[in-house]
Amino acid sequence: MSKHLGVVMDPLESINPKKDSTLAMMEAAQSRGWQVSEIQLSGLHMQGSELAINYRRVEVQYDLNAWFKVLSHESGFANDFDVILMRVDPPFNMDYVYATYLLEFAMRAGILVANHPGSIRDCNEKLFALQFPQCTPELVVTSSPETIKDFHAQHHDIILKPLDGMGGQSIFRLKPDDTNRNVIIETLTQDGHQLIMAQRYIPEIREGDTRILMINGKPVPYGLARIPSAGETRGNLAAGGSGVGRTLTDRDRWICDQVGPTLVEKGLYFVGLDVIGDYLTEINVTCPTCVRELNAQFDLDIAGDYIDFLSQRLDD
Repeated sequence: MSKHLGVVMDPLESINPKKDSTLAMMEAAQSRGWQVSEIQLSGLHMQGSELAINYRRVEVQYDLNAWFKVLSHESGFANDFDVILMRVDPPFNMDYVYATYLLEFAMRAGILVANHPGSIRDCNEKLFALQFPQCTPELVVTSSPETIKDFHAQHHDIILKPLDGMGGQSIFRLKPDDTNRNVIIETLTQDGHQLIMAQRYIPEIREGDTRILMINGKPVPYGLARIPSAGETRGNLAAGGSGVGRTLTDRDRWICDQVGPTLVEKGLYFVGLDVIGDYLTEINVTCPTCVRELNAQFDLDIAGDYIDFLSQRLDD
């Protein structure tokens, strides 16, 4: 009997099939004989103590003009599925938080949910990295403008970023004597009422912000260095950076060794580490990407490896 994969995700109509890692996972499952269904956040609801789900059974393919076909519209419960993936893009708002609570009811029904919804909820992608101080650059997390100014005075060249951003949104670099310093700090902290992160600027960003994908705590052997475009500080692909694959360094692998066991312990089975130079800067647990780019450059099947891992988990 074929397995059934449900994917909680943004509507298939809205994705970019050329780059979408979630679609790659659905294609990999389908190629292994699994049924595949799309679940939108609005399709999750409770009936008593059971998680009920409205979903679309789909057929997917790598076609930039027609990447999916709806086979049927269904209503059922969590036990309609063998595996449910949580792959909704941030923003990580209260709807996202509520969805993680609902998906824990699927786990109570014995369904494999990846990543673990409680761990997604608990592991802020910027703050989670701070659990590994041996891997991170100098930084502070604060809402105090004065603390940020002191940090700037100490390090001279720093990066400021919100704790809930994605794709390089609202990231600022403050160089020495930046005349916009006060207004940037006031805006990001909402006049001292919003926590943000201030991090020492890492010059190696010029060589790329490398995304390292982890499956069950083990790294894919290549990372995607996202290199900033001219005049940019941010390497994010969404901010115009270019993606160049590279073999992991010994330092990369050491960072992976530091983080990997905690990922496994927390049920964070598909994760993206962001590394600049020698430093871990973020741990992406919600919807890590770069599968397509790495597959294309190194003839890999990262999504297939992930589906095979999940299949093995079901068989254990």
